[in-house]
Amino acid sequence: MAISDPPFLKTFIDRIKLIPHAQLLLGSGGFAALVIVLHFILRRKQTPNYVTNLAHIGARQYDVIIVGGGTTGCALAARLSEDPAIRVLLLEAGQRVELQPYFPDYSIRNMSFLSEQNLKSMPRVKHASGPERSYWVDVRFSLSLFFHYVDPTCRAQYGAPEDFDEWAKLMNDDSWSWKNFSQYFTKFERYQPHPDYPLVNTAVRGSSGPIRIGYFNTVSETSKAVIKACTSVGIPFSPDFNVSSGTLGVSRIMTYIDEKRQRVSSESAYLTKDVLARKNLTVAVNAQVTRVIFKTENGEKRAIGVQVANSPTGIRYRVLARKEVILCAGAVQSPHILKLSGVGPAEELKAHGISTVHDLPGVGSNLVDHPVVDIFLKDKHDRSLKYLRPKSLFDACRVLFALIRYHLLGMGGPLATNFGESAAFVRSDDPVLFPKEQYPEALLDSTSGPGAPDLELFSTPLAYKEHGKITFDVHTYALHVYLVRPLSTGSVLLRTSNPFDLPIVNPNYLKVPEDAVKLMRGVRLLLKIAQTEPLASYLDQDFRRPDLDHGTHLKSDEEMLELVKERVETVYHPACTCRMAPPEMNGVVDSQLRVYGIHGLRVCDTSVYPWIVSGHTAGACYAMAEKLADILKKSIRD
Repeated sequence: MAISDPPFLKTFIDRIKLIPHAQLLLGSGGFAALVIVLHFILRRKQTPNYVTNLAHIGARQYDVIIVGGGTTGCALAARLSEDPAIRVLLLEAGQRVELQPYFPDYSIRNMSFLSEQNLKSMPRVKHASGPERSYWVDVRFSLSLFFHYVDPTCRAQYGAPEDFDEWAKLMNDDSWSWKNFSQYFTKFERYQPHPDYPLVNTAVRGSSGPIRIGYFNTVSETSKAVIKACTSVGIPFSPDFNVSSGTLGVSRIMTYIDEKRQRVSSESAYLTKDVLARKNLTVAVNAQVTRVIFKTENGEKRAIGVQVANSPTGIRYRVLARKEVILCAGAVQSPHILKLSGVGPAEELKAHGISTVHDLPGVGSNLVDHPVVDIFLKDKHDRSLKYLRPKSLFDACRVLFALIRYHLLGMGGPLATNFGESAAFVRSDDPVLFPKEQYPEALLDSTSGPGAPDLELFSTPLAYKEHGKITFDVHTYALHVYLVRPLSTGSVLLRTSNPFDLPIVNPNYLKVPEDAVKLMRGVRLLLKIAQTEPLASYLDQDFRRPDLDHGTHLKSDEEMLELVKERVETVYHPACTCRMAPPEMNGVVDSQLRVYGIHGLRVCDTSVYPWIVSGHTAGACYAMAEKLADILKKSIRD
């Protein structure tokens, strides 16, 4: 179906209606112009010929079935199908979203497009620090080919080298060490040099991979001021976070944004037109895997396929795999599918009437996510991107102009921002940033080594609350602190035995008290940076209002801890629920990502991280998929 067909326009209009005050656009001639512009631009973009009739795939047998069309799934499908002798099926539970998020700033715009029905369908999330909330990652949409859910802000930062050395040591497998594993980062990279960033060593960046990375996002003046203010308070400048010397420092961050200023996803980079034309690759959408199918021979259990349906009442089709079934469904859905299939904690399975195929207690345990706390600051010059959430006809016209500037003129502009434009990675025990006389408490070290961070600081050119649901009535900026190596862990539990019922997600943010204290230190550092030139001159330091933070630095530690507990949110980096670890350490997969006790079944996504990386999770996913593809090509040929 061509993207210019009537259903596309209907979908677009319906989604625009979900944006607050969208009637200002809908009621103006500007909206008609907007539709015409997008109709003209996007009409040439053809929807790939994905399979939607599940009967077609049920009638065939494949060598490899990949479950989940996200970051790792698309990469694996593309790499494995390079060998014409390997027949690959990629199953995606979601639909093709016709408004593909080419905009780099999709992370905030996406929240505008979520309906109340979608919000209510998300997994219930319990926080150790407060009441139950329902707004967390929507596991059904997180599997979409277009929702690059492991990093909605497009930041290409992979974690500290010591993170991967820690993985290698745990598994007694040096192939996971930075020294060896880093080859897979450069394999997926296609770094695009930029004249404004001559200090980046291009010799250590990949140049021929499918994933374009570089510096083509729009950067605000305040973001540049943040970098200078960070260096003034004692954070060293780092030209490249993805090098063997480590990630500590401050810089403008590389992004998954190409020279056309469009965000790069696994789908757009790996599943190109030529790849999709391969006779040995089939991609099916609206294909929810309900369970893995097993067979026992000579006392050994083997995965031989999956059961799939497109709705709770739809026909359940069996699809068979000769060699491998690989779960790439993410840190929520991969353990969910394993449990529905009878692989997981026996007591939990029994409670839901599921027969145990293999008792594996680690499935769904050890959930780790990066919690974030935001601070909100008044823009002194009223130059923020507040108008991207239009509340007047003037704002709506500015959005229309931004669309024309971005699409027709190719000039970037506000729609080419990824919001998280600059970043700093620091340690909460850094004596320069946190002097002992002011911070005497010794905290548990959760990092992978002395050169690895536990806090990330970053800025955005627009302040918002609750994942973009709430913005401010005045021009504001925001500063944010992630805890990139939290100690608190949670779980993903079955709600029922119905595969279409969402699981119970309990991230347990701040369960370990040190997590809140580290975030508090990060908030204090952010407030210090906000009062440091040149950033201080961009902010209205005398503006006082309870929902803004110009006076927050005056709060006591007790008050600051309460602020942290009230504001903590997710950044959509769930991981570690099917850990690569020894079985006695609640491991689920071995160092080749094979599920313990089951032949022919692997997991490849953030769920297998032994510990969450001290950075953004997408890069390690791409690298892991590249590594597993090499392993499988060899094993299948042999």
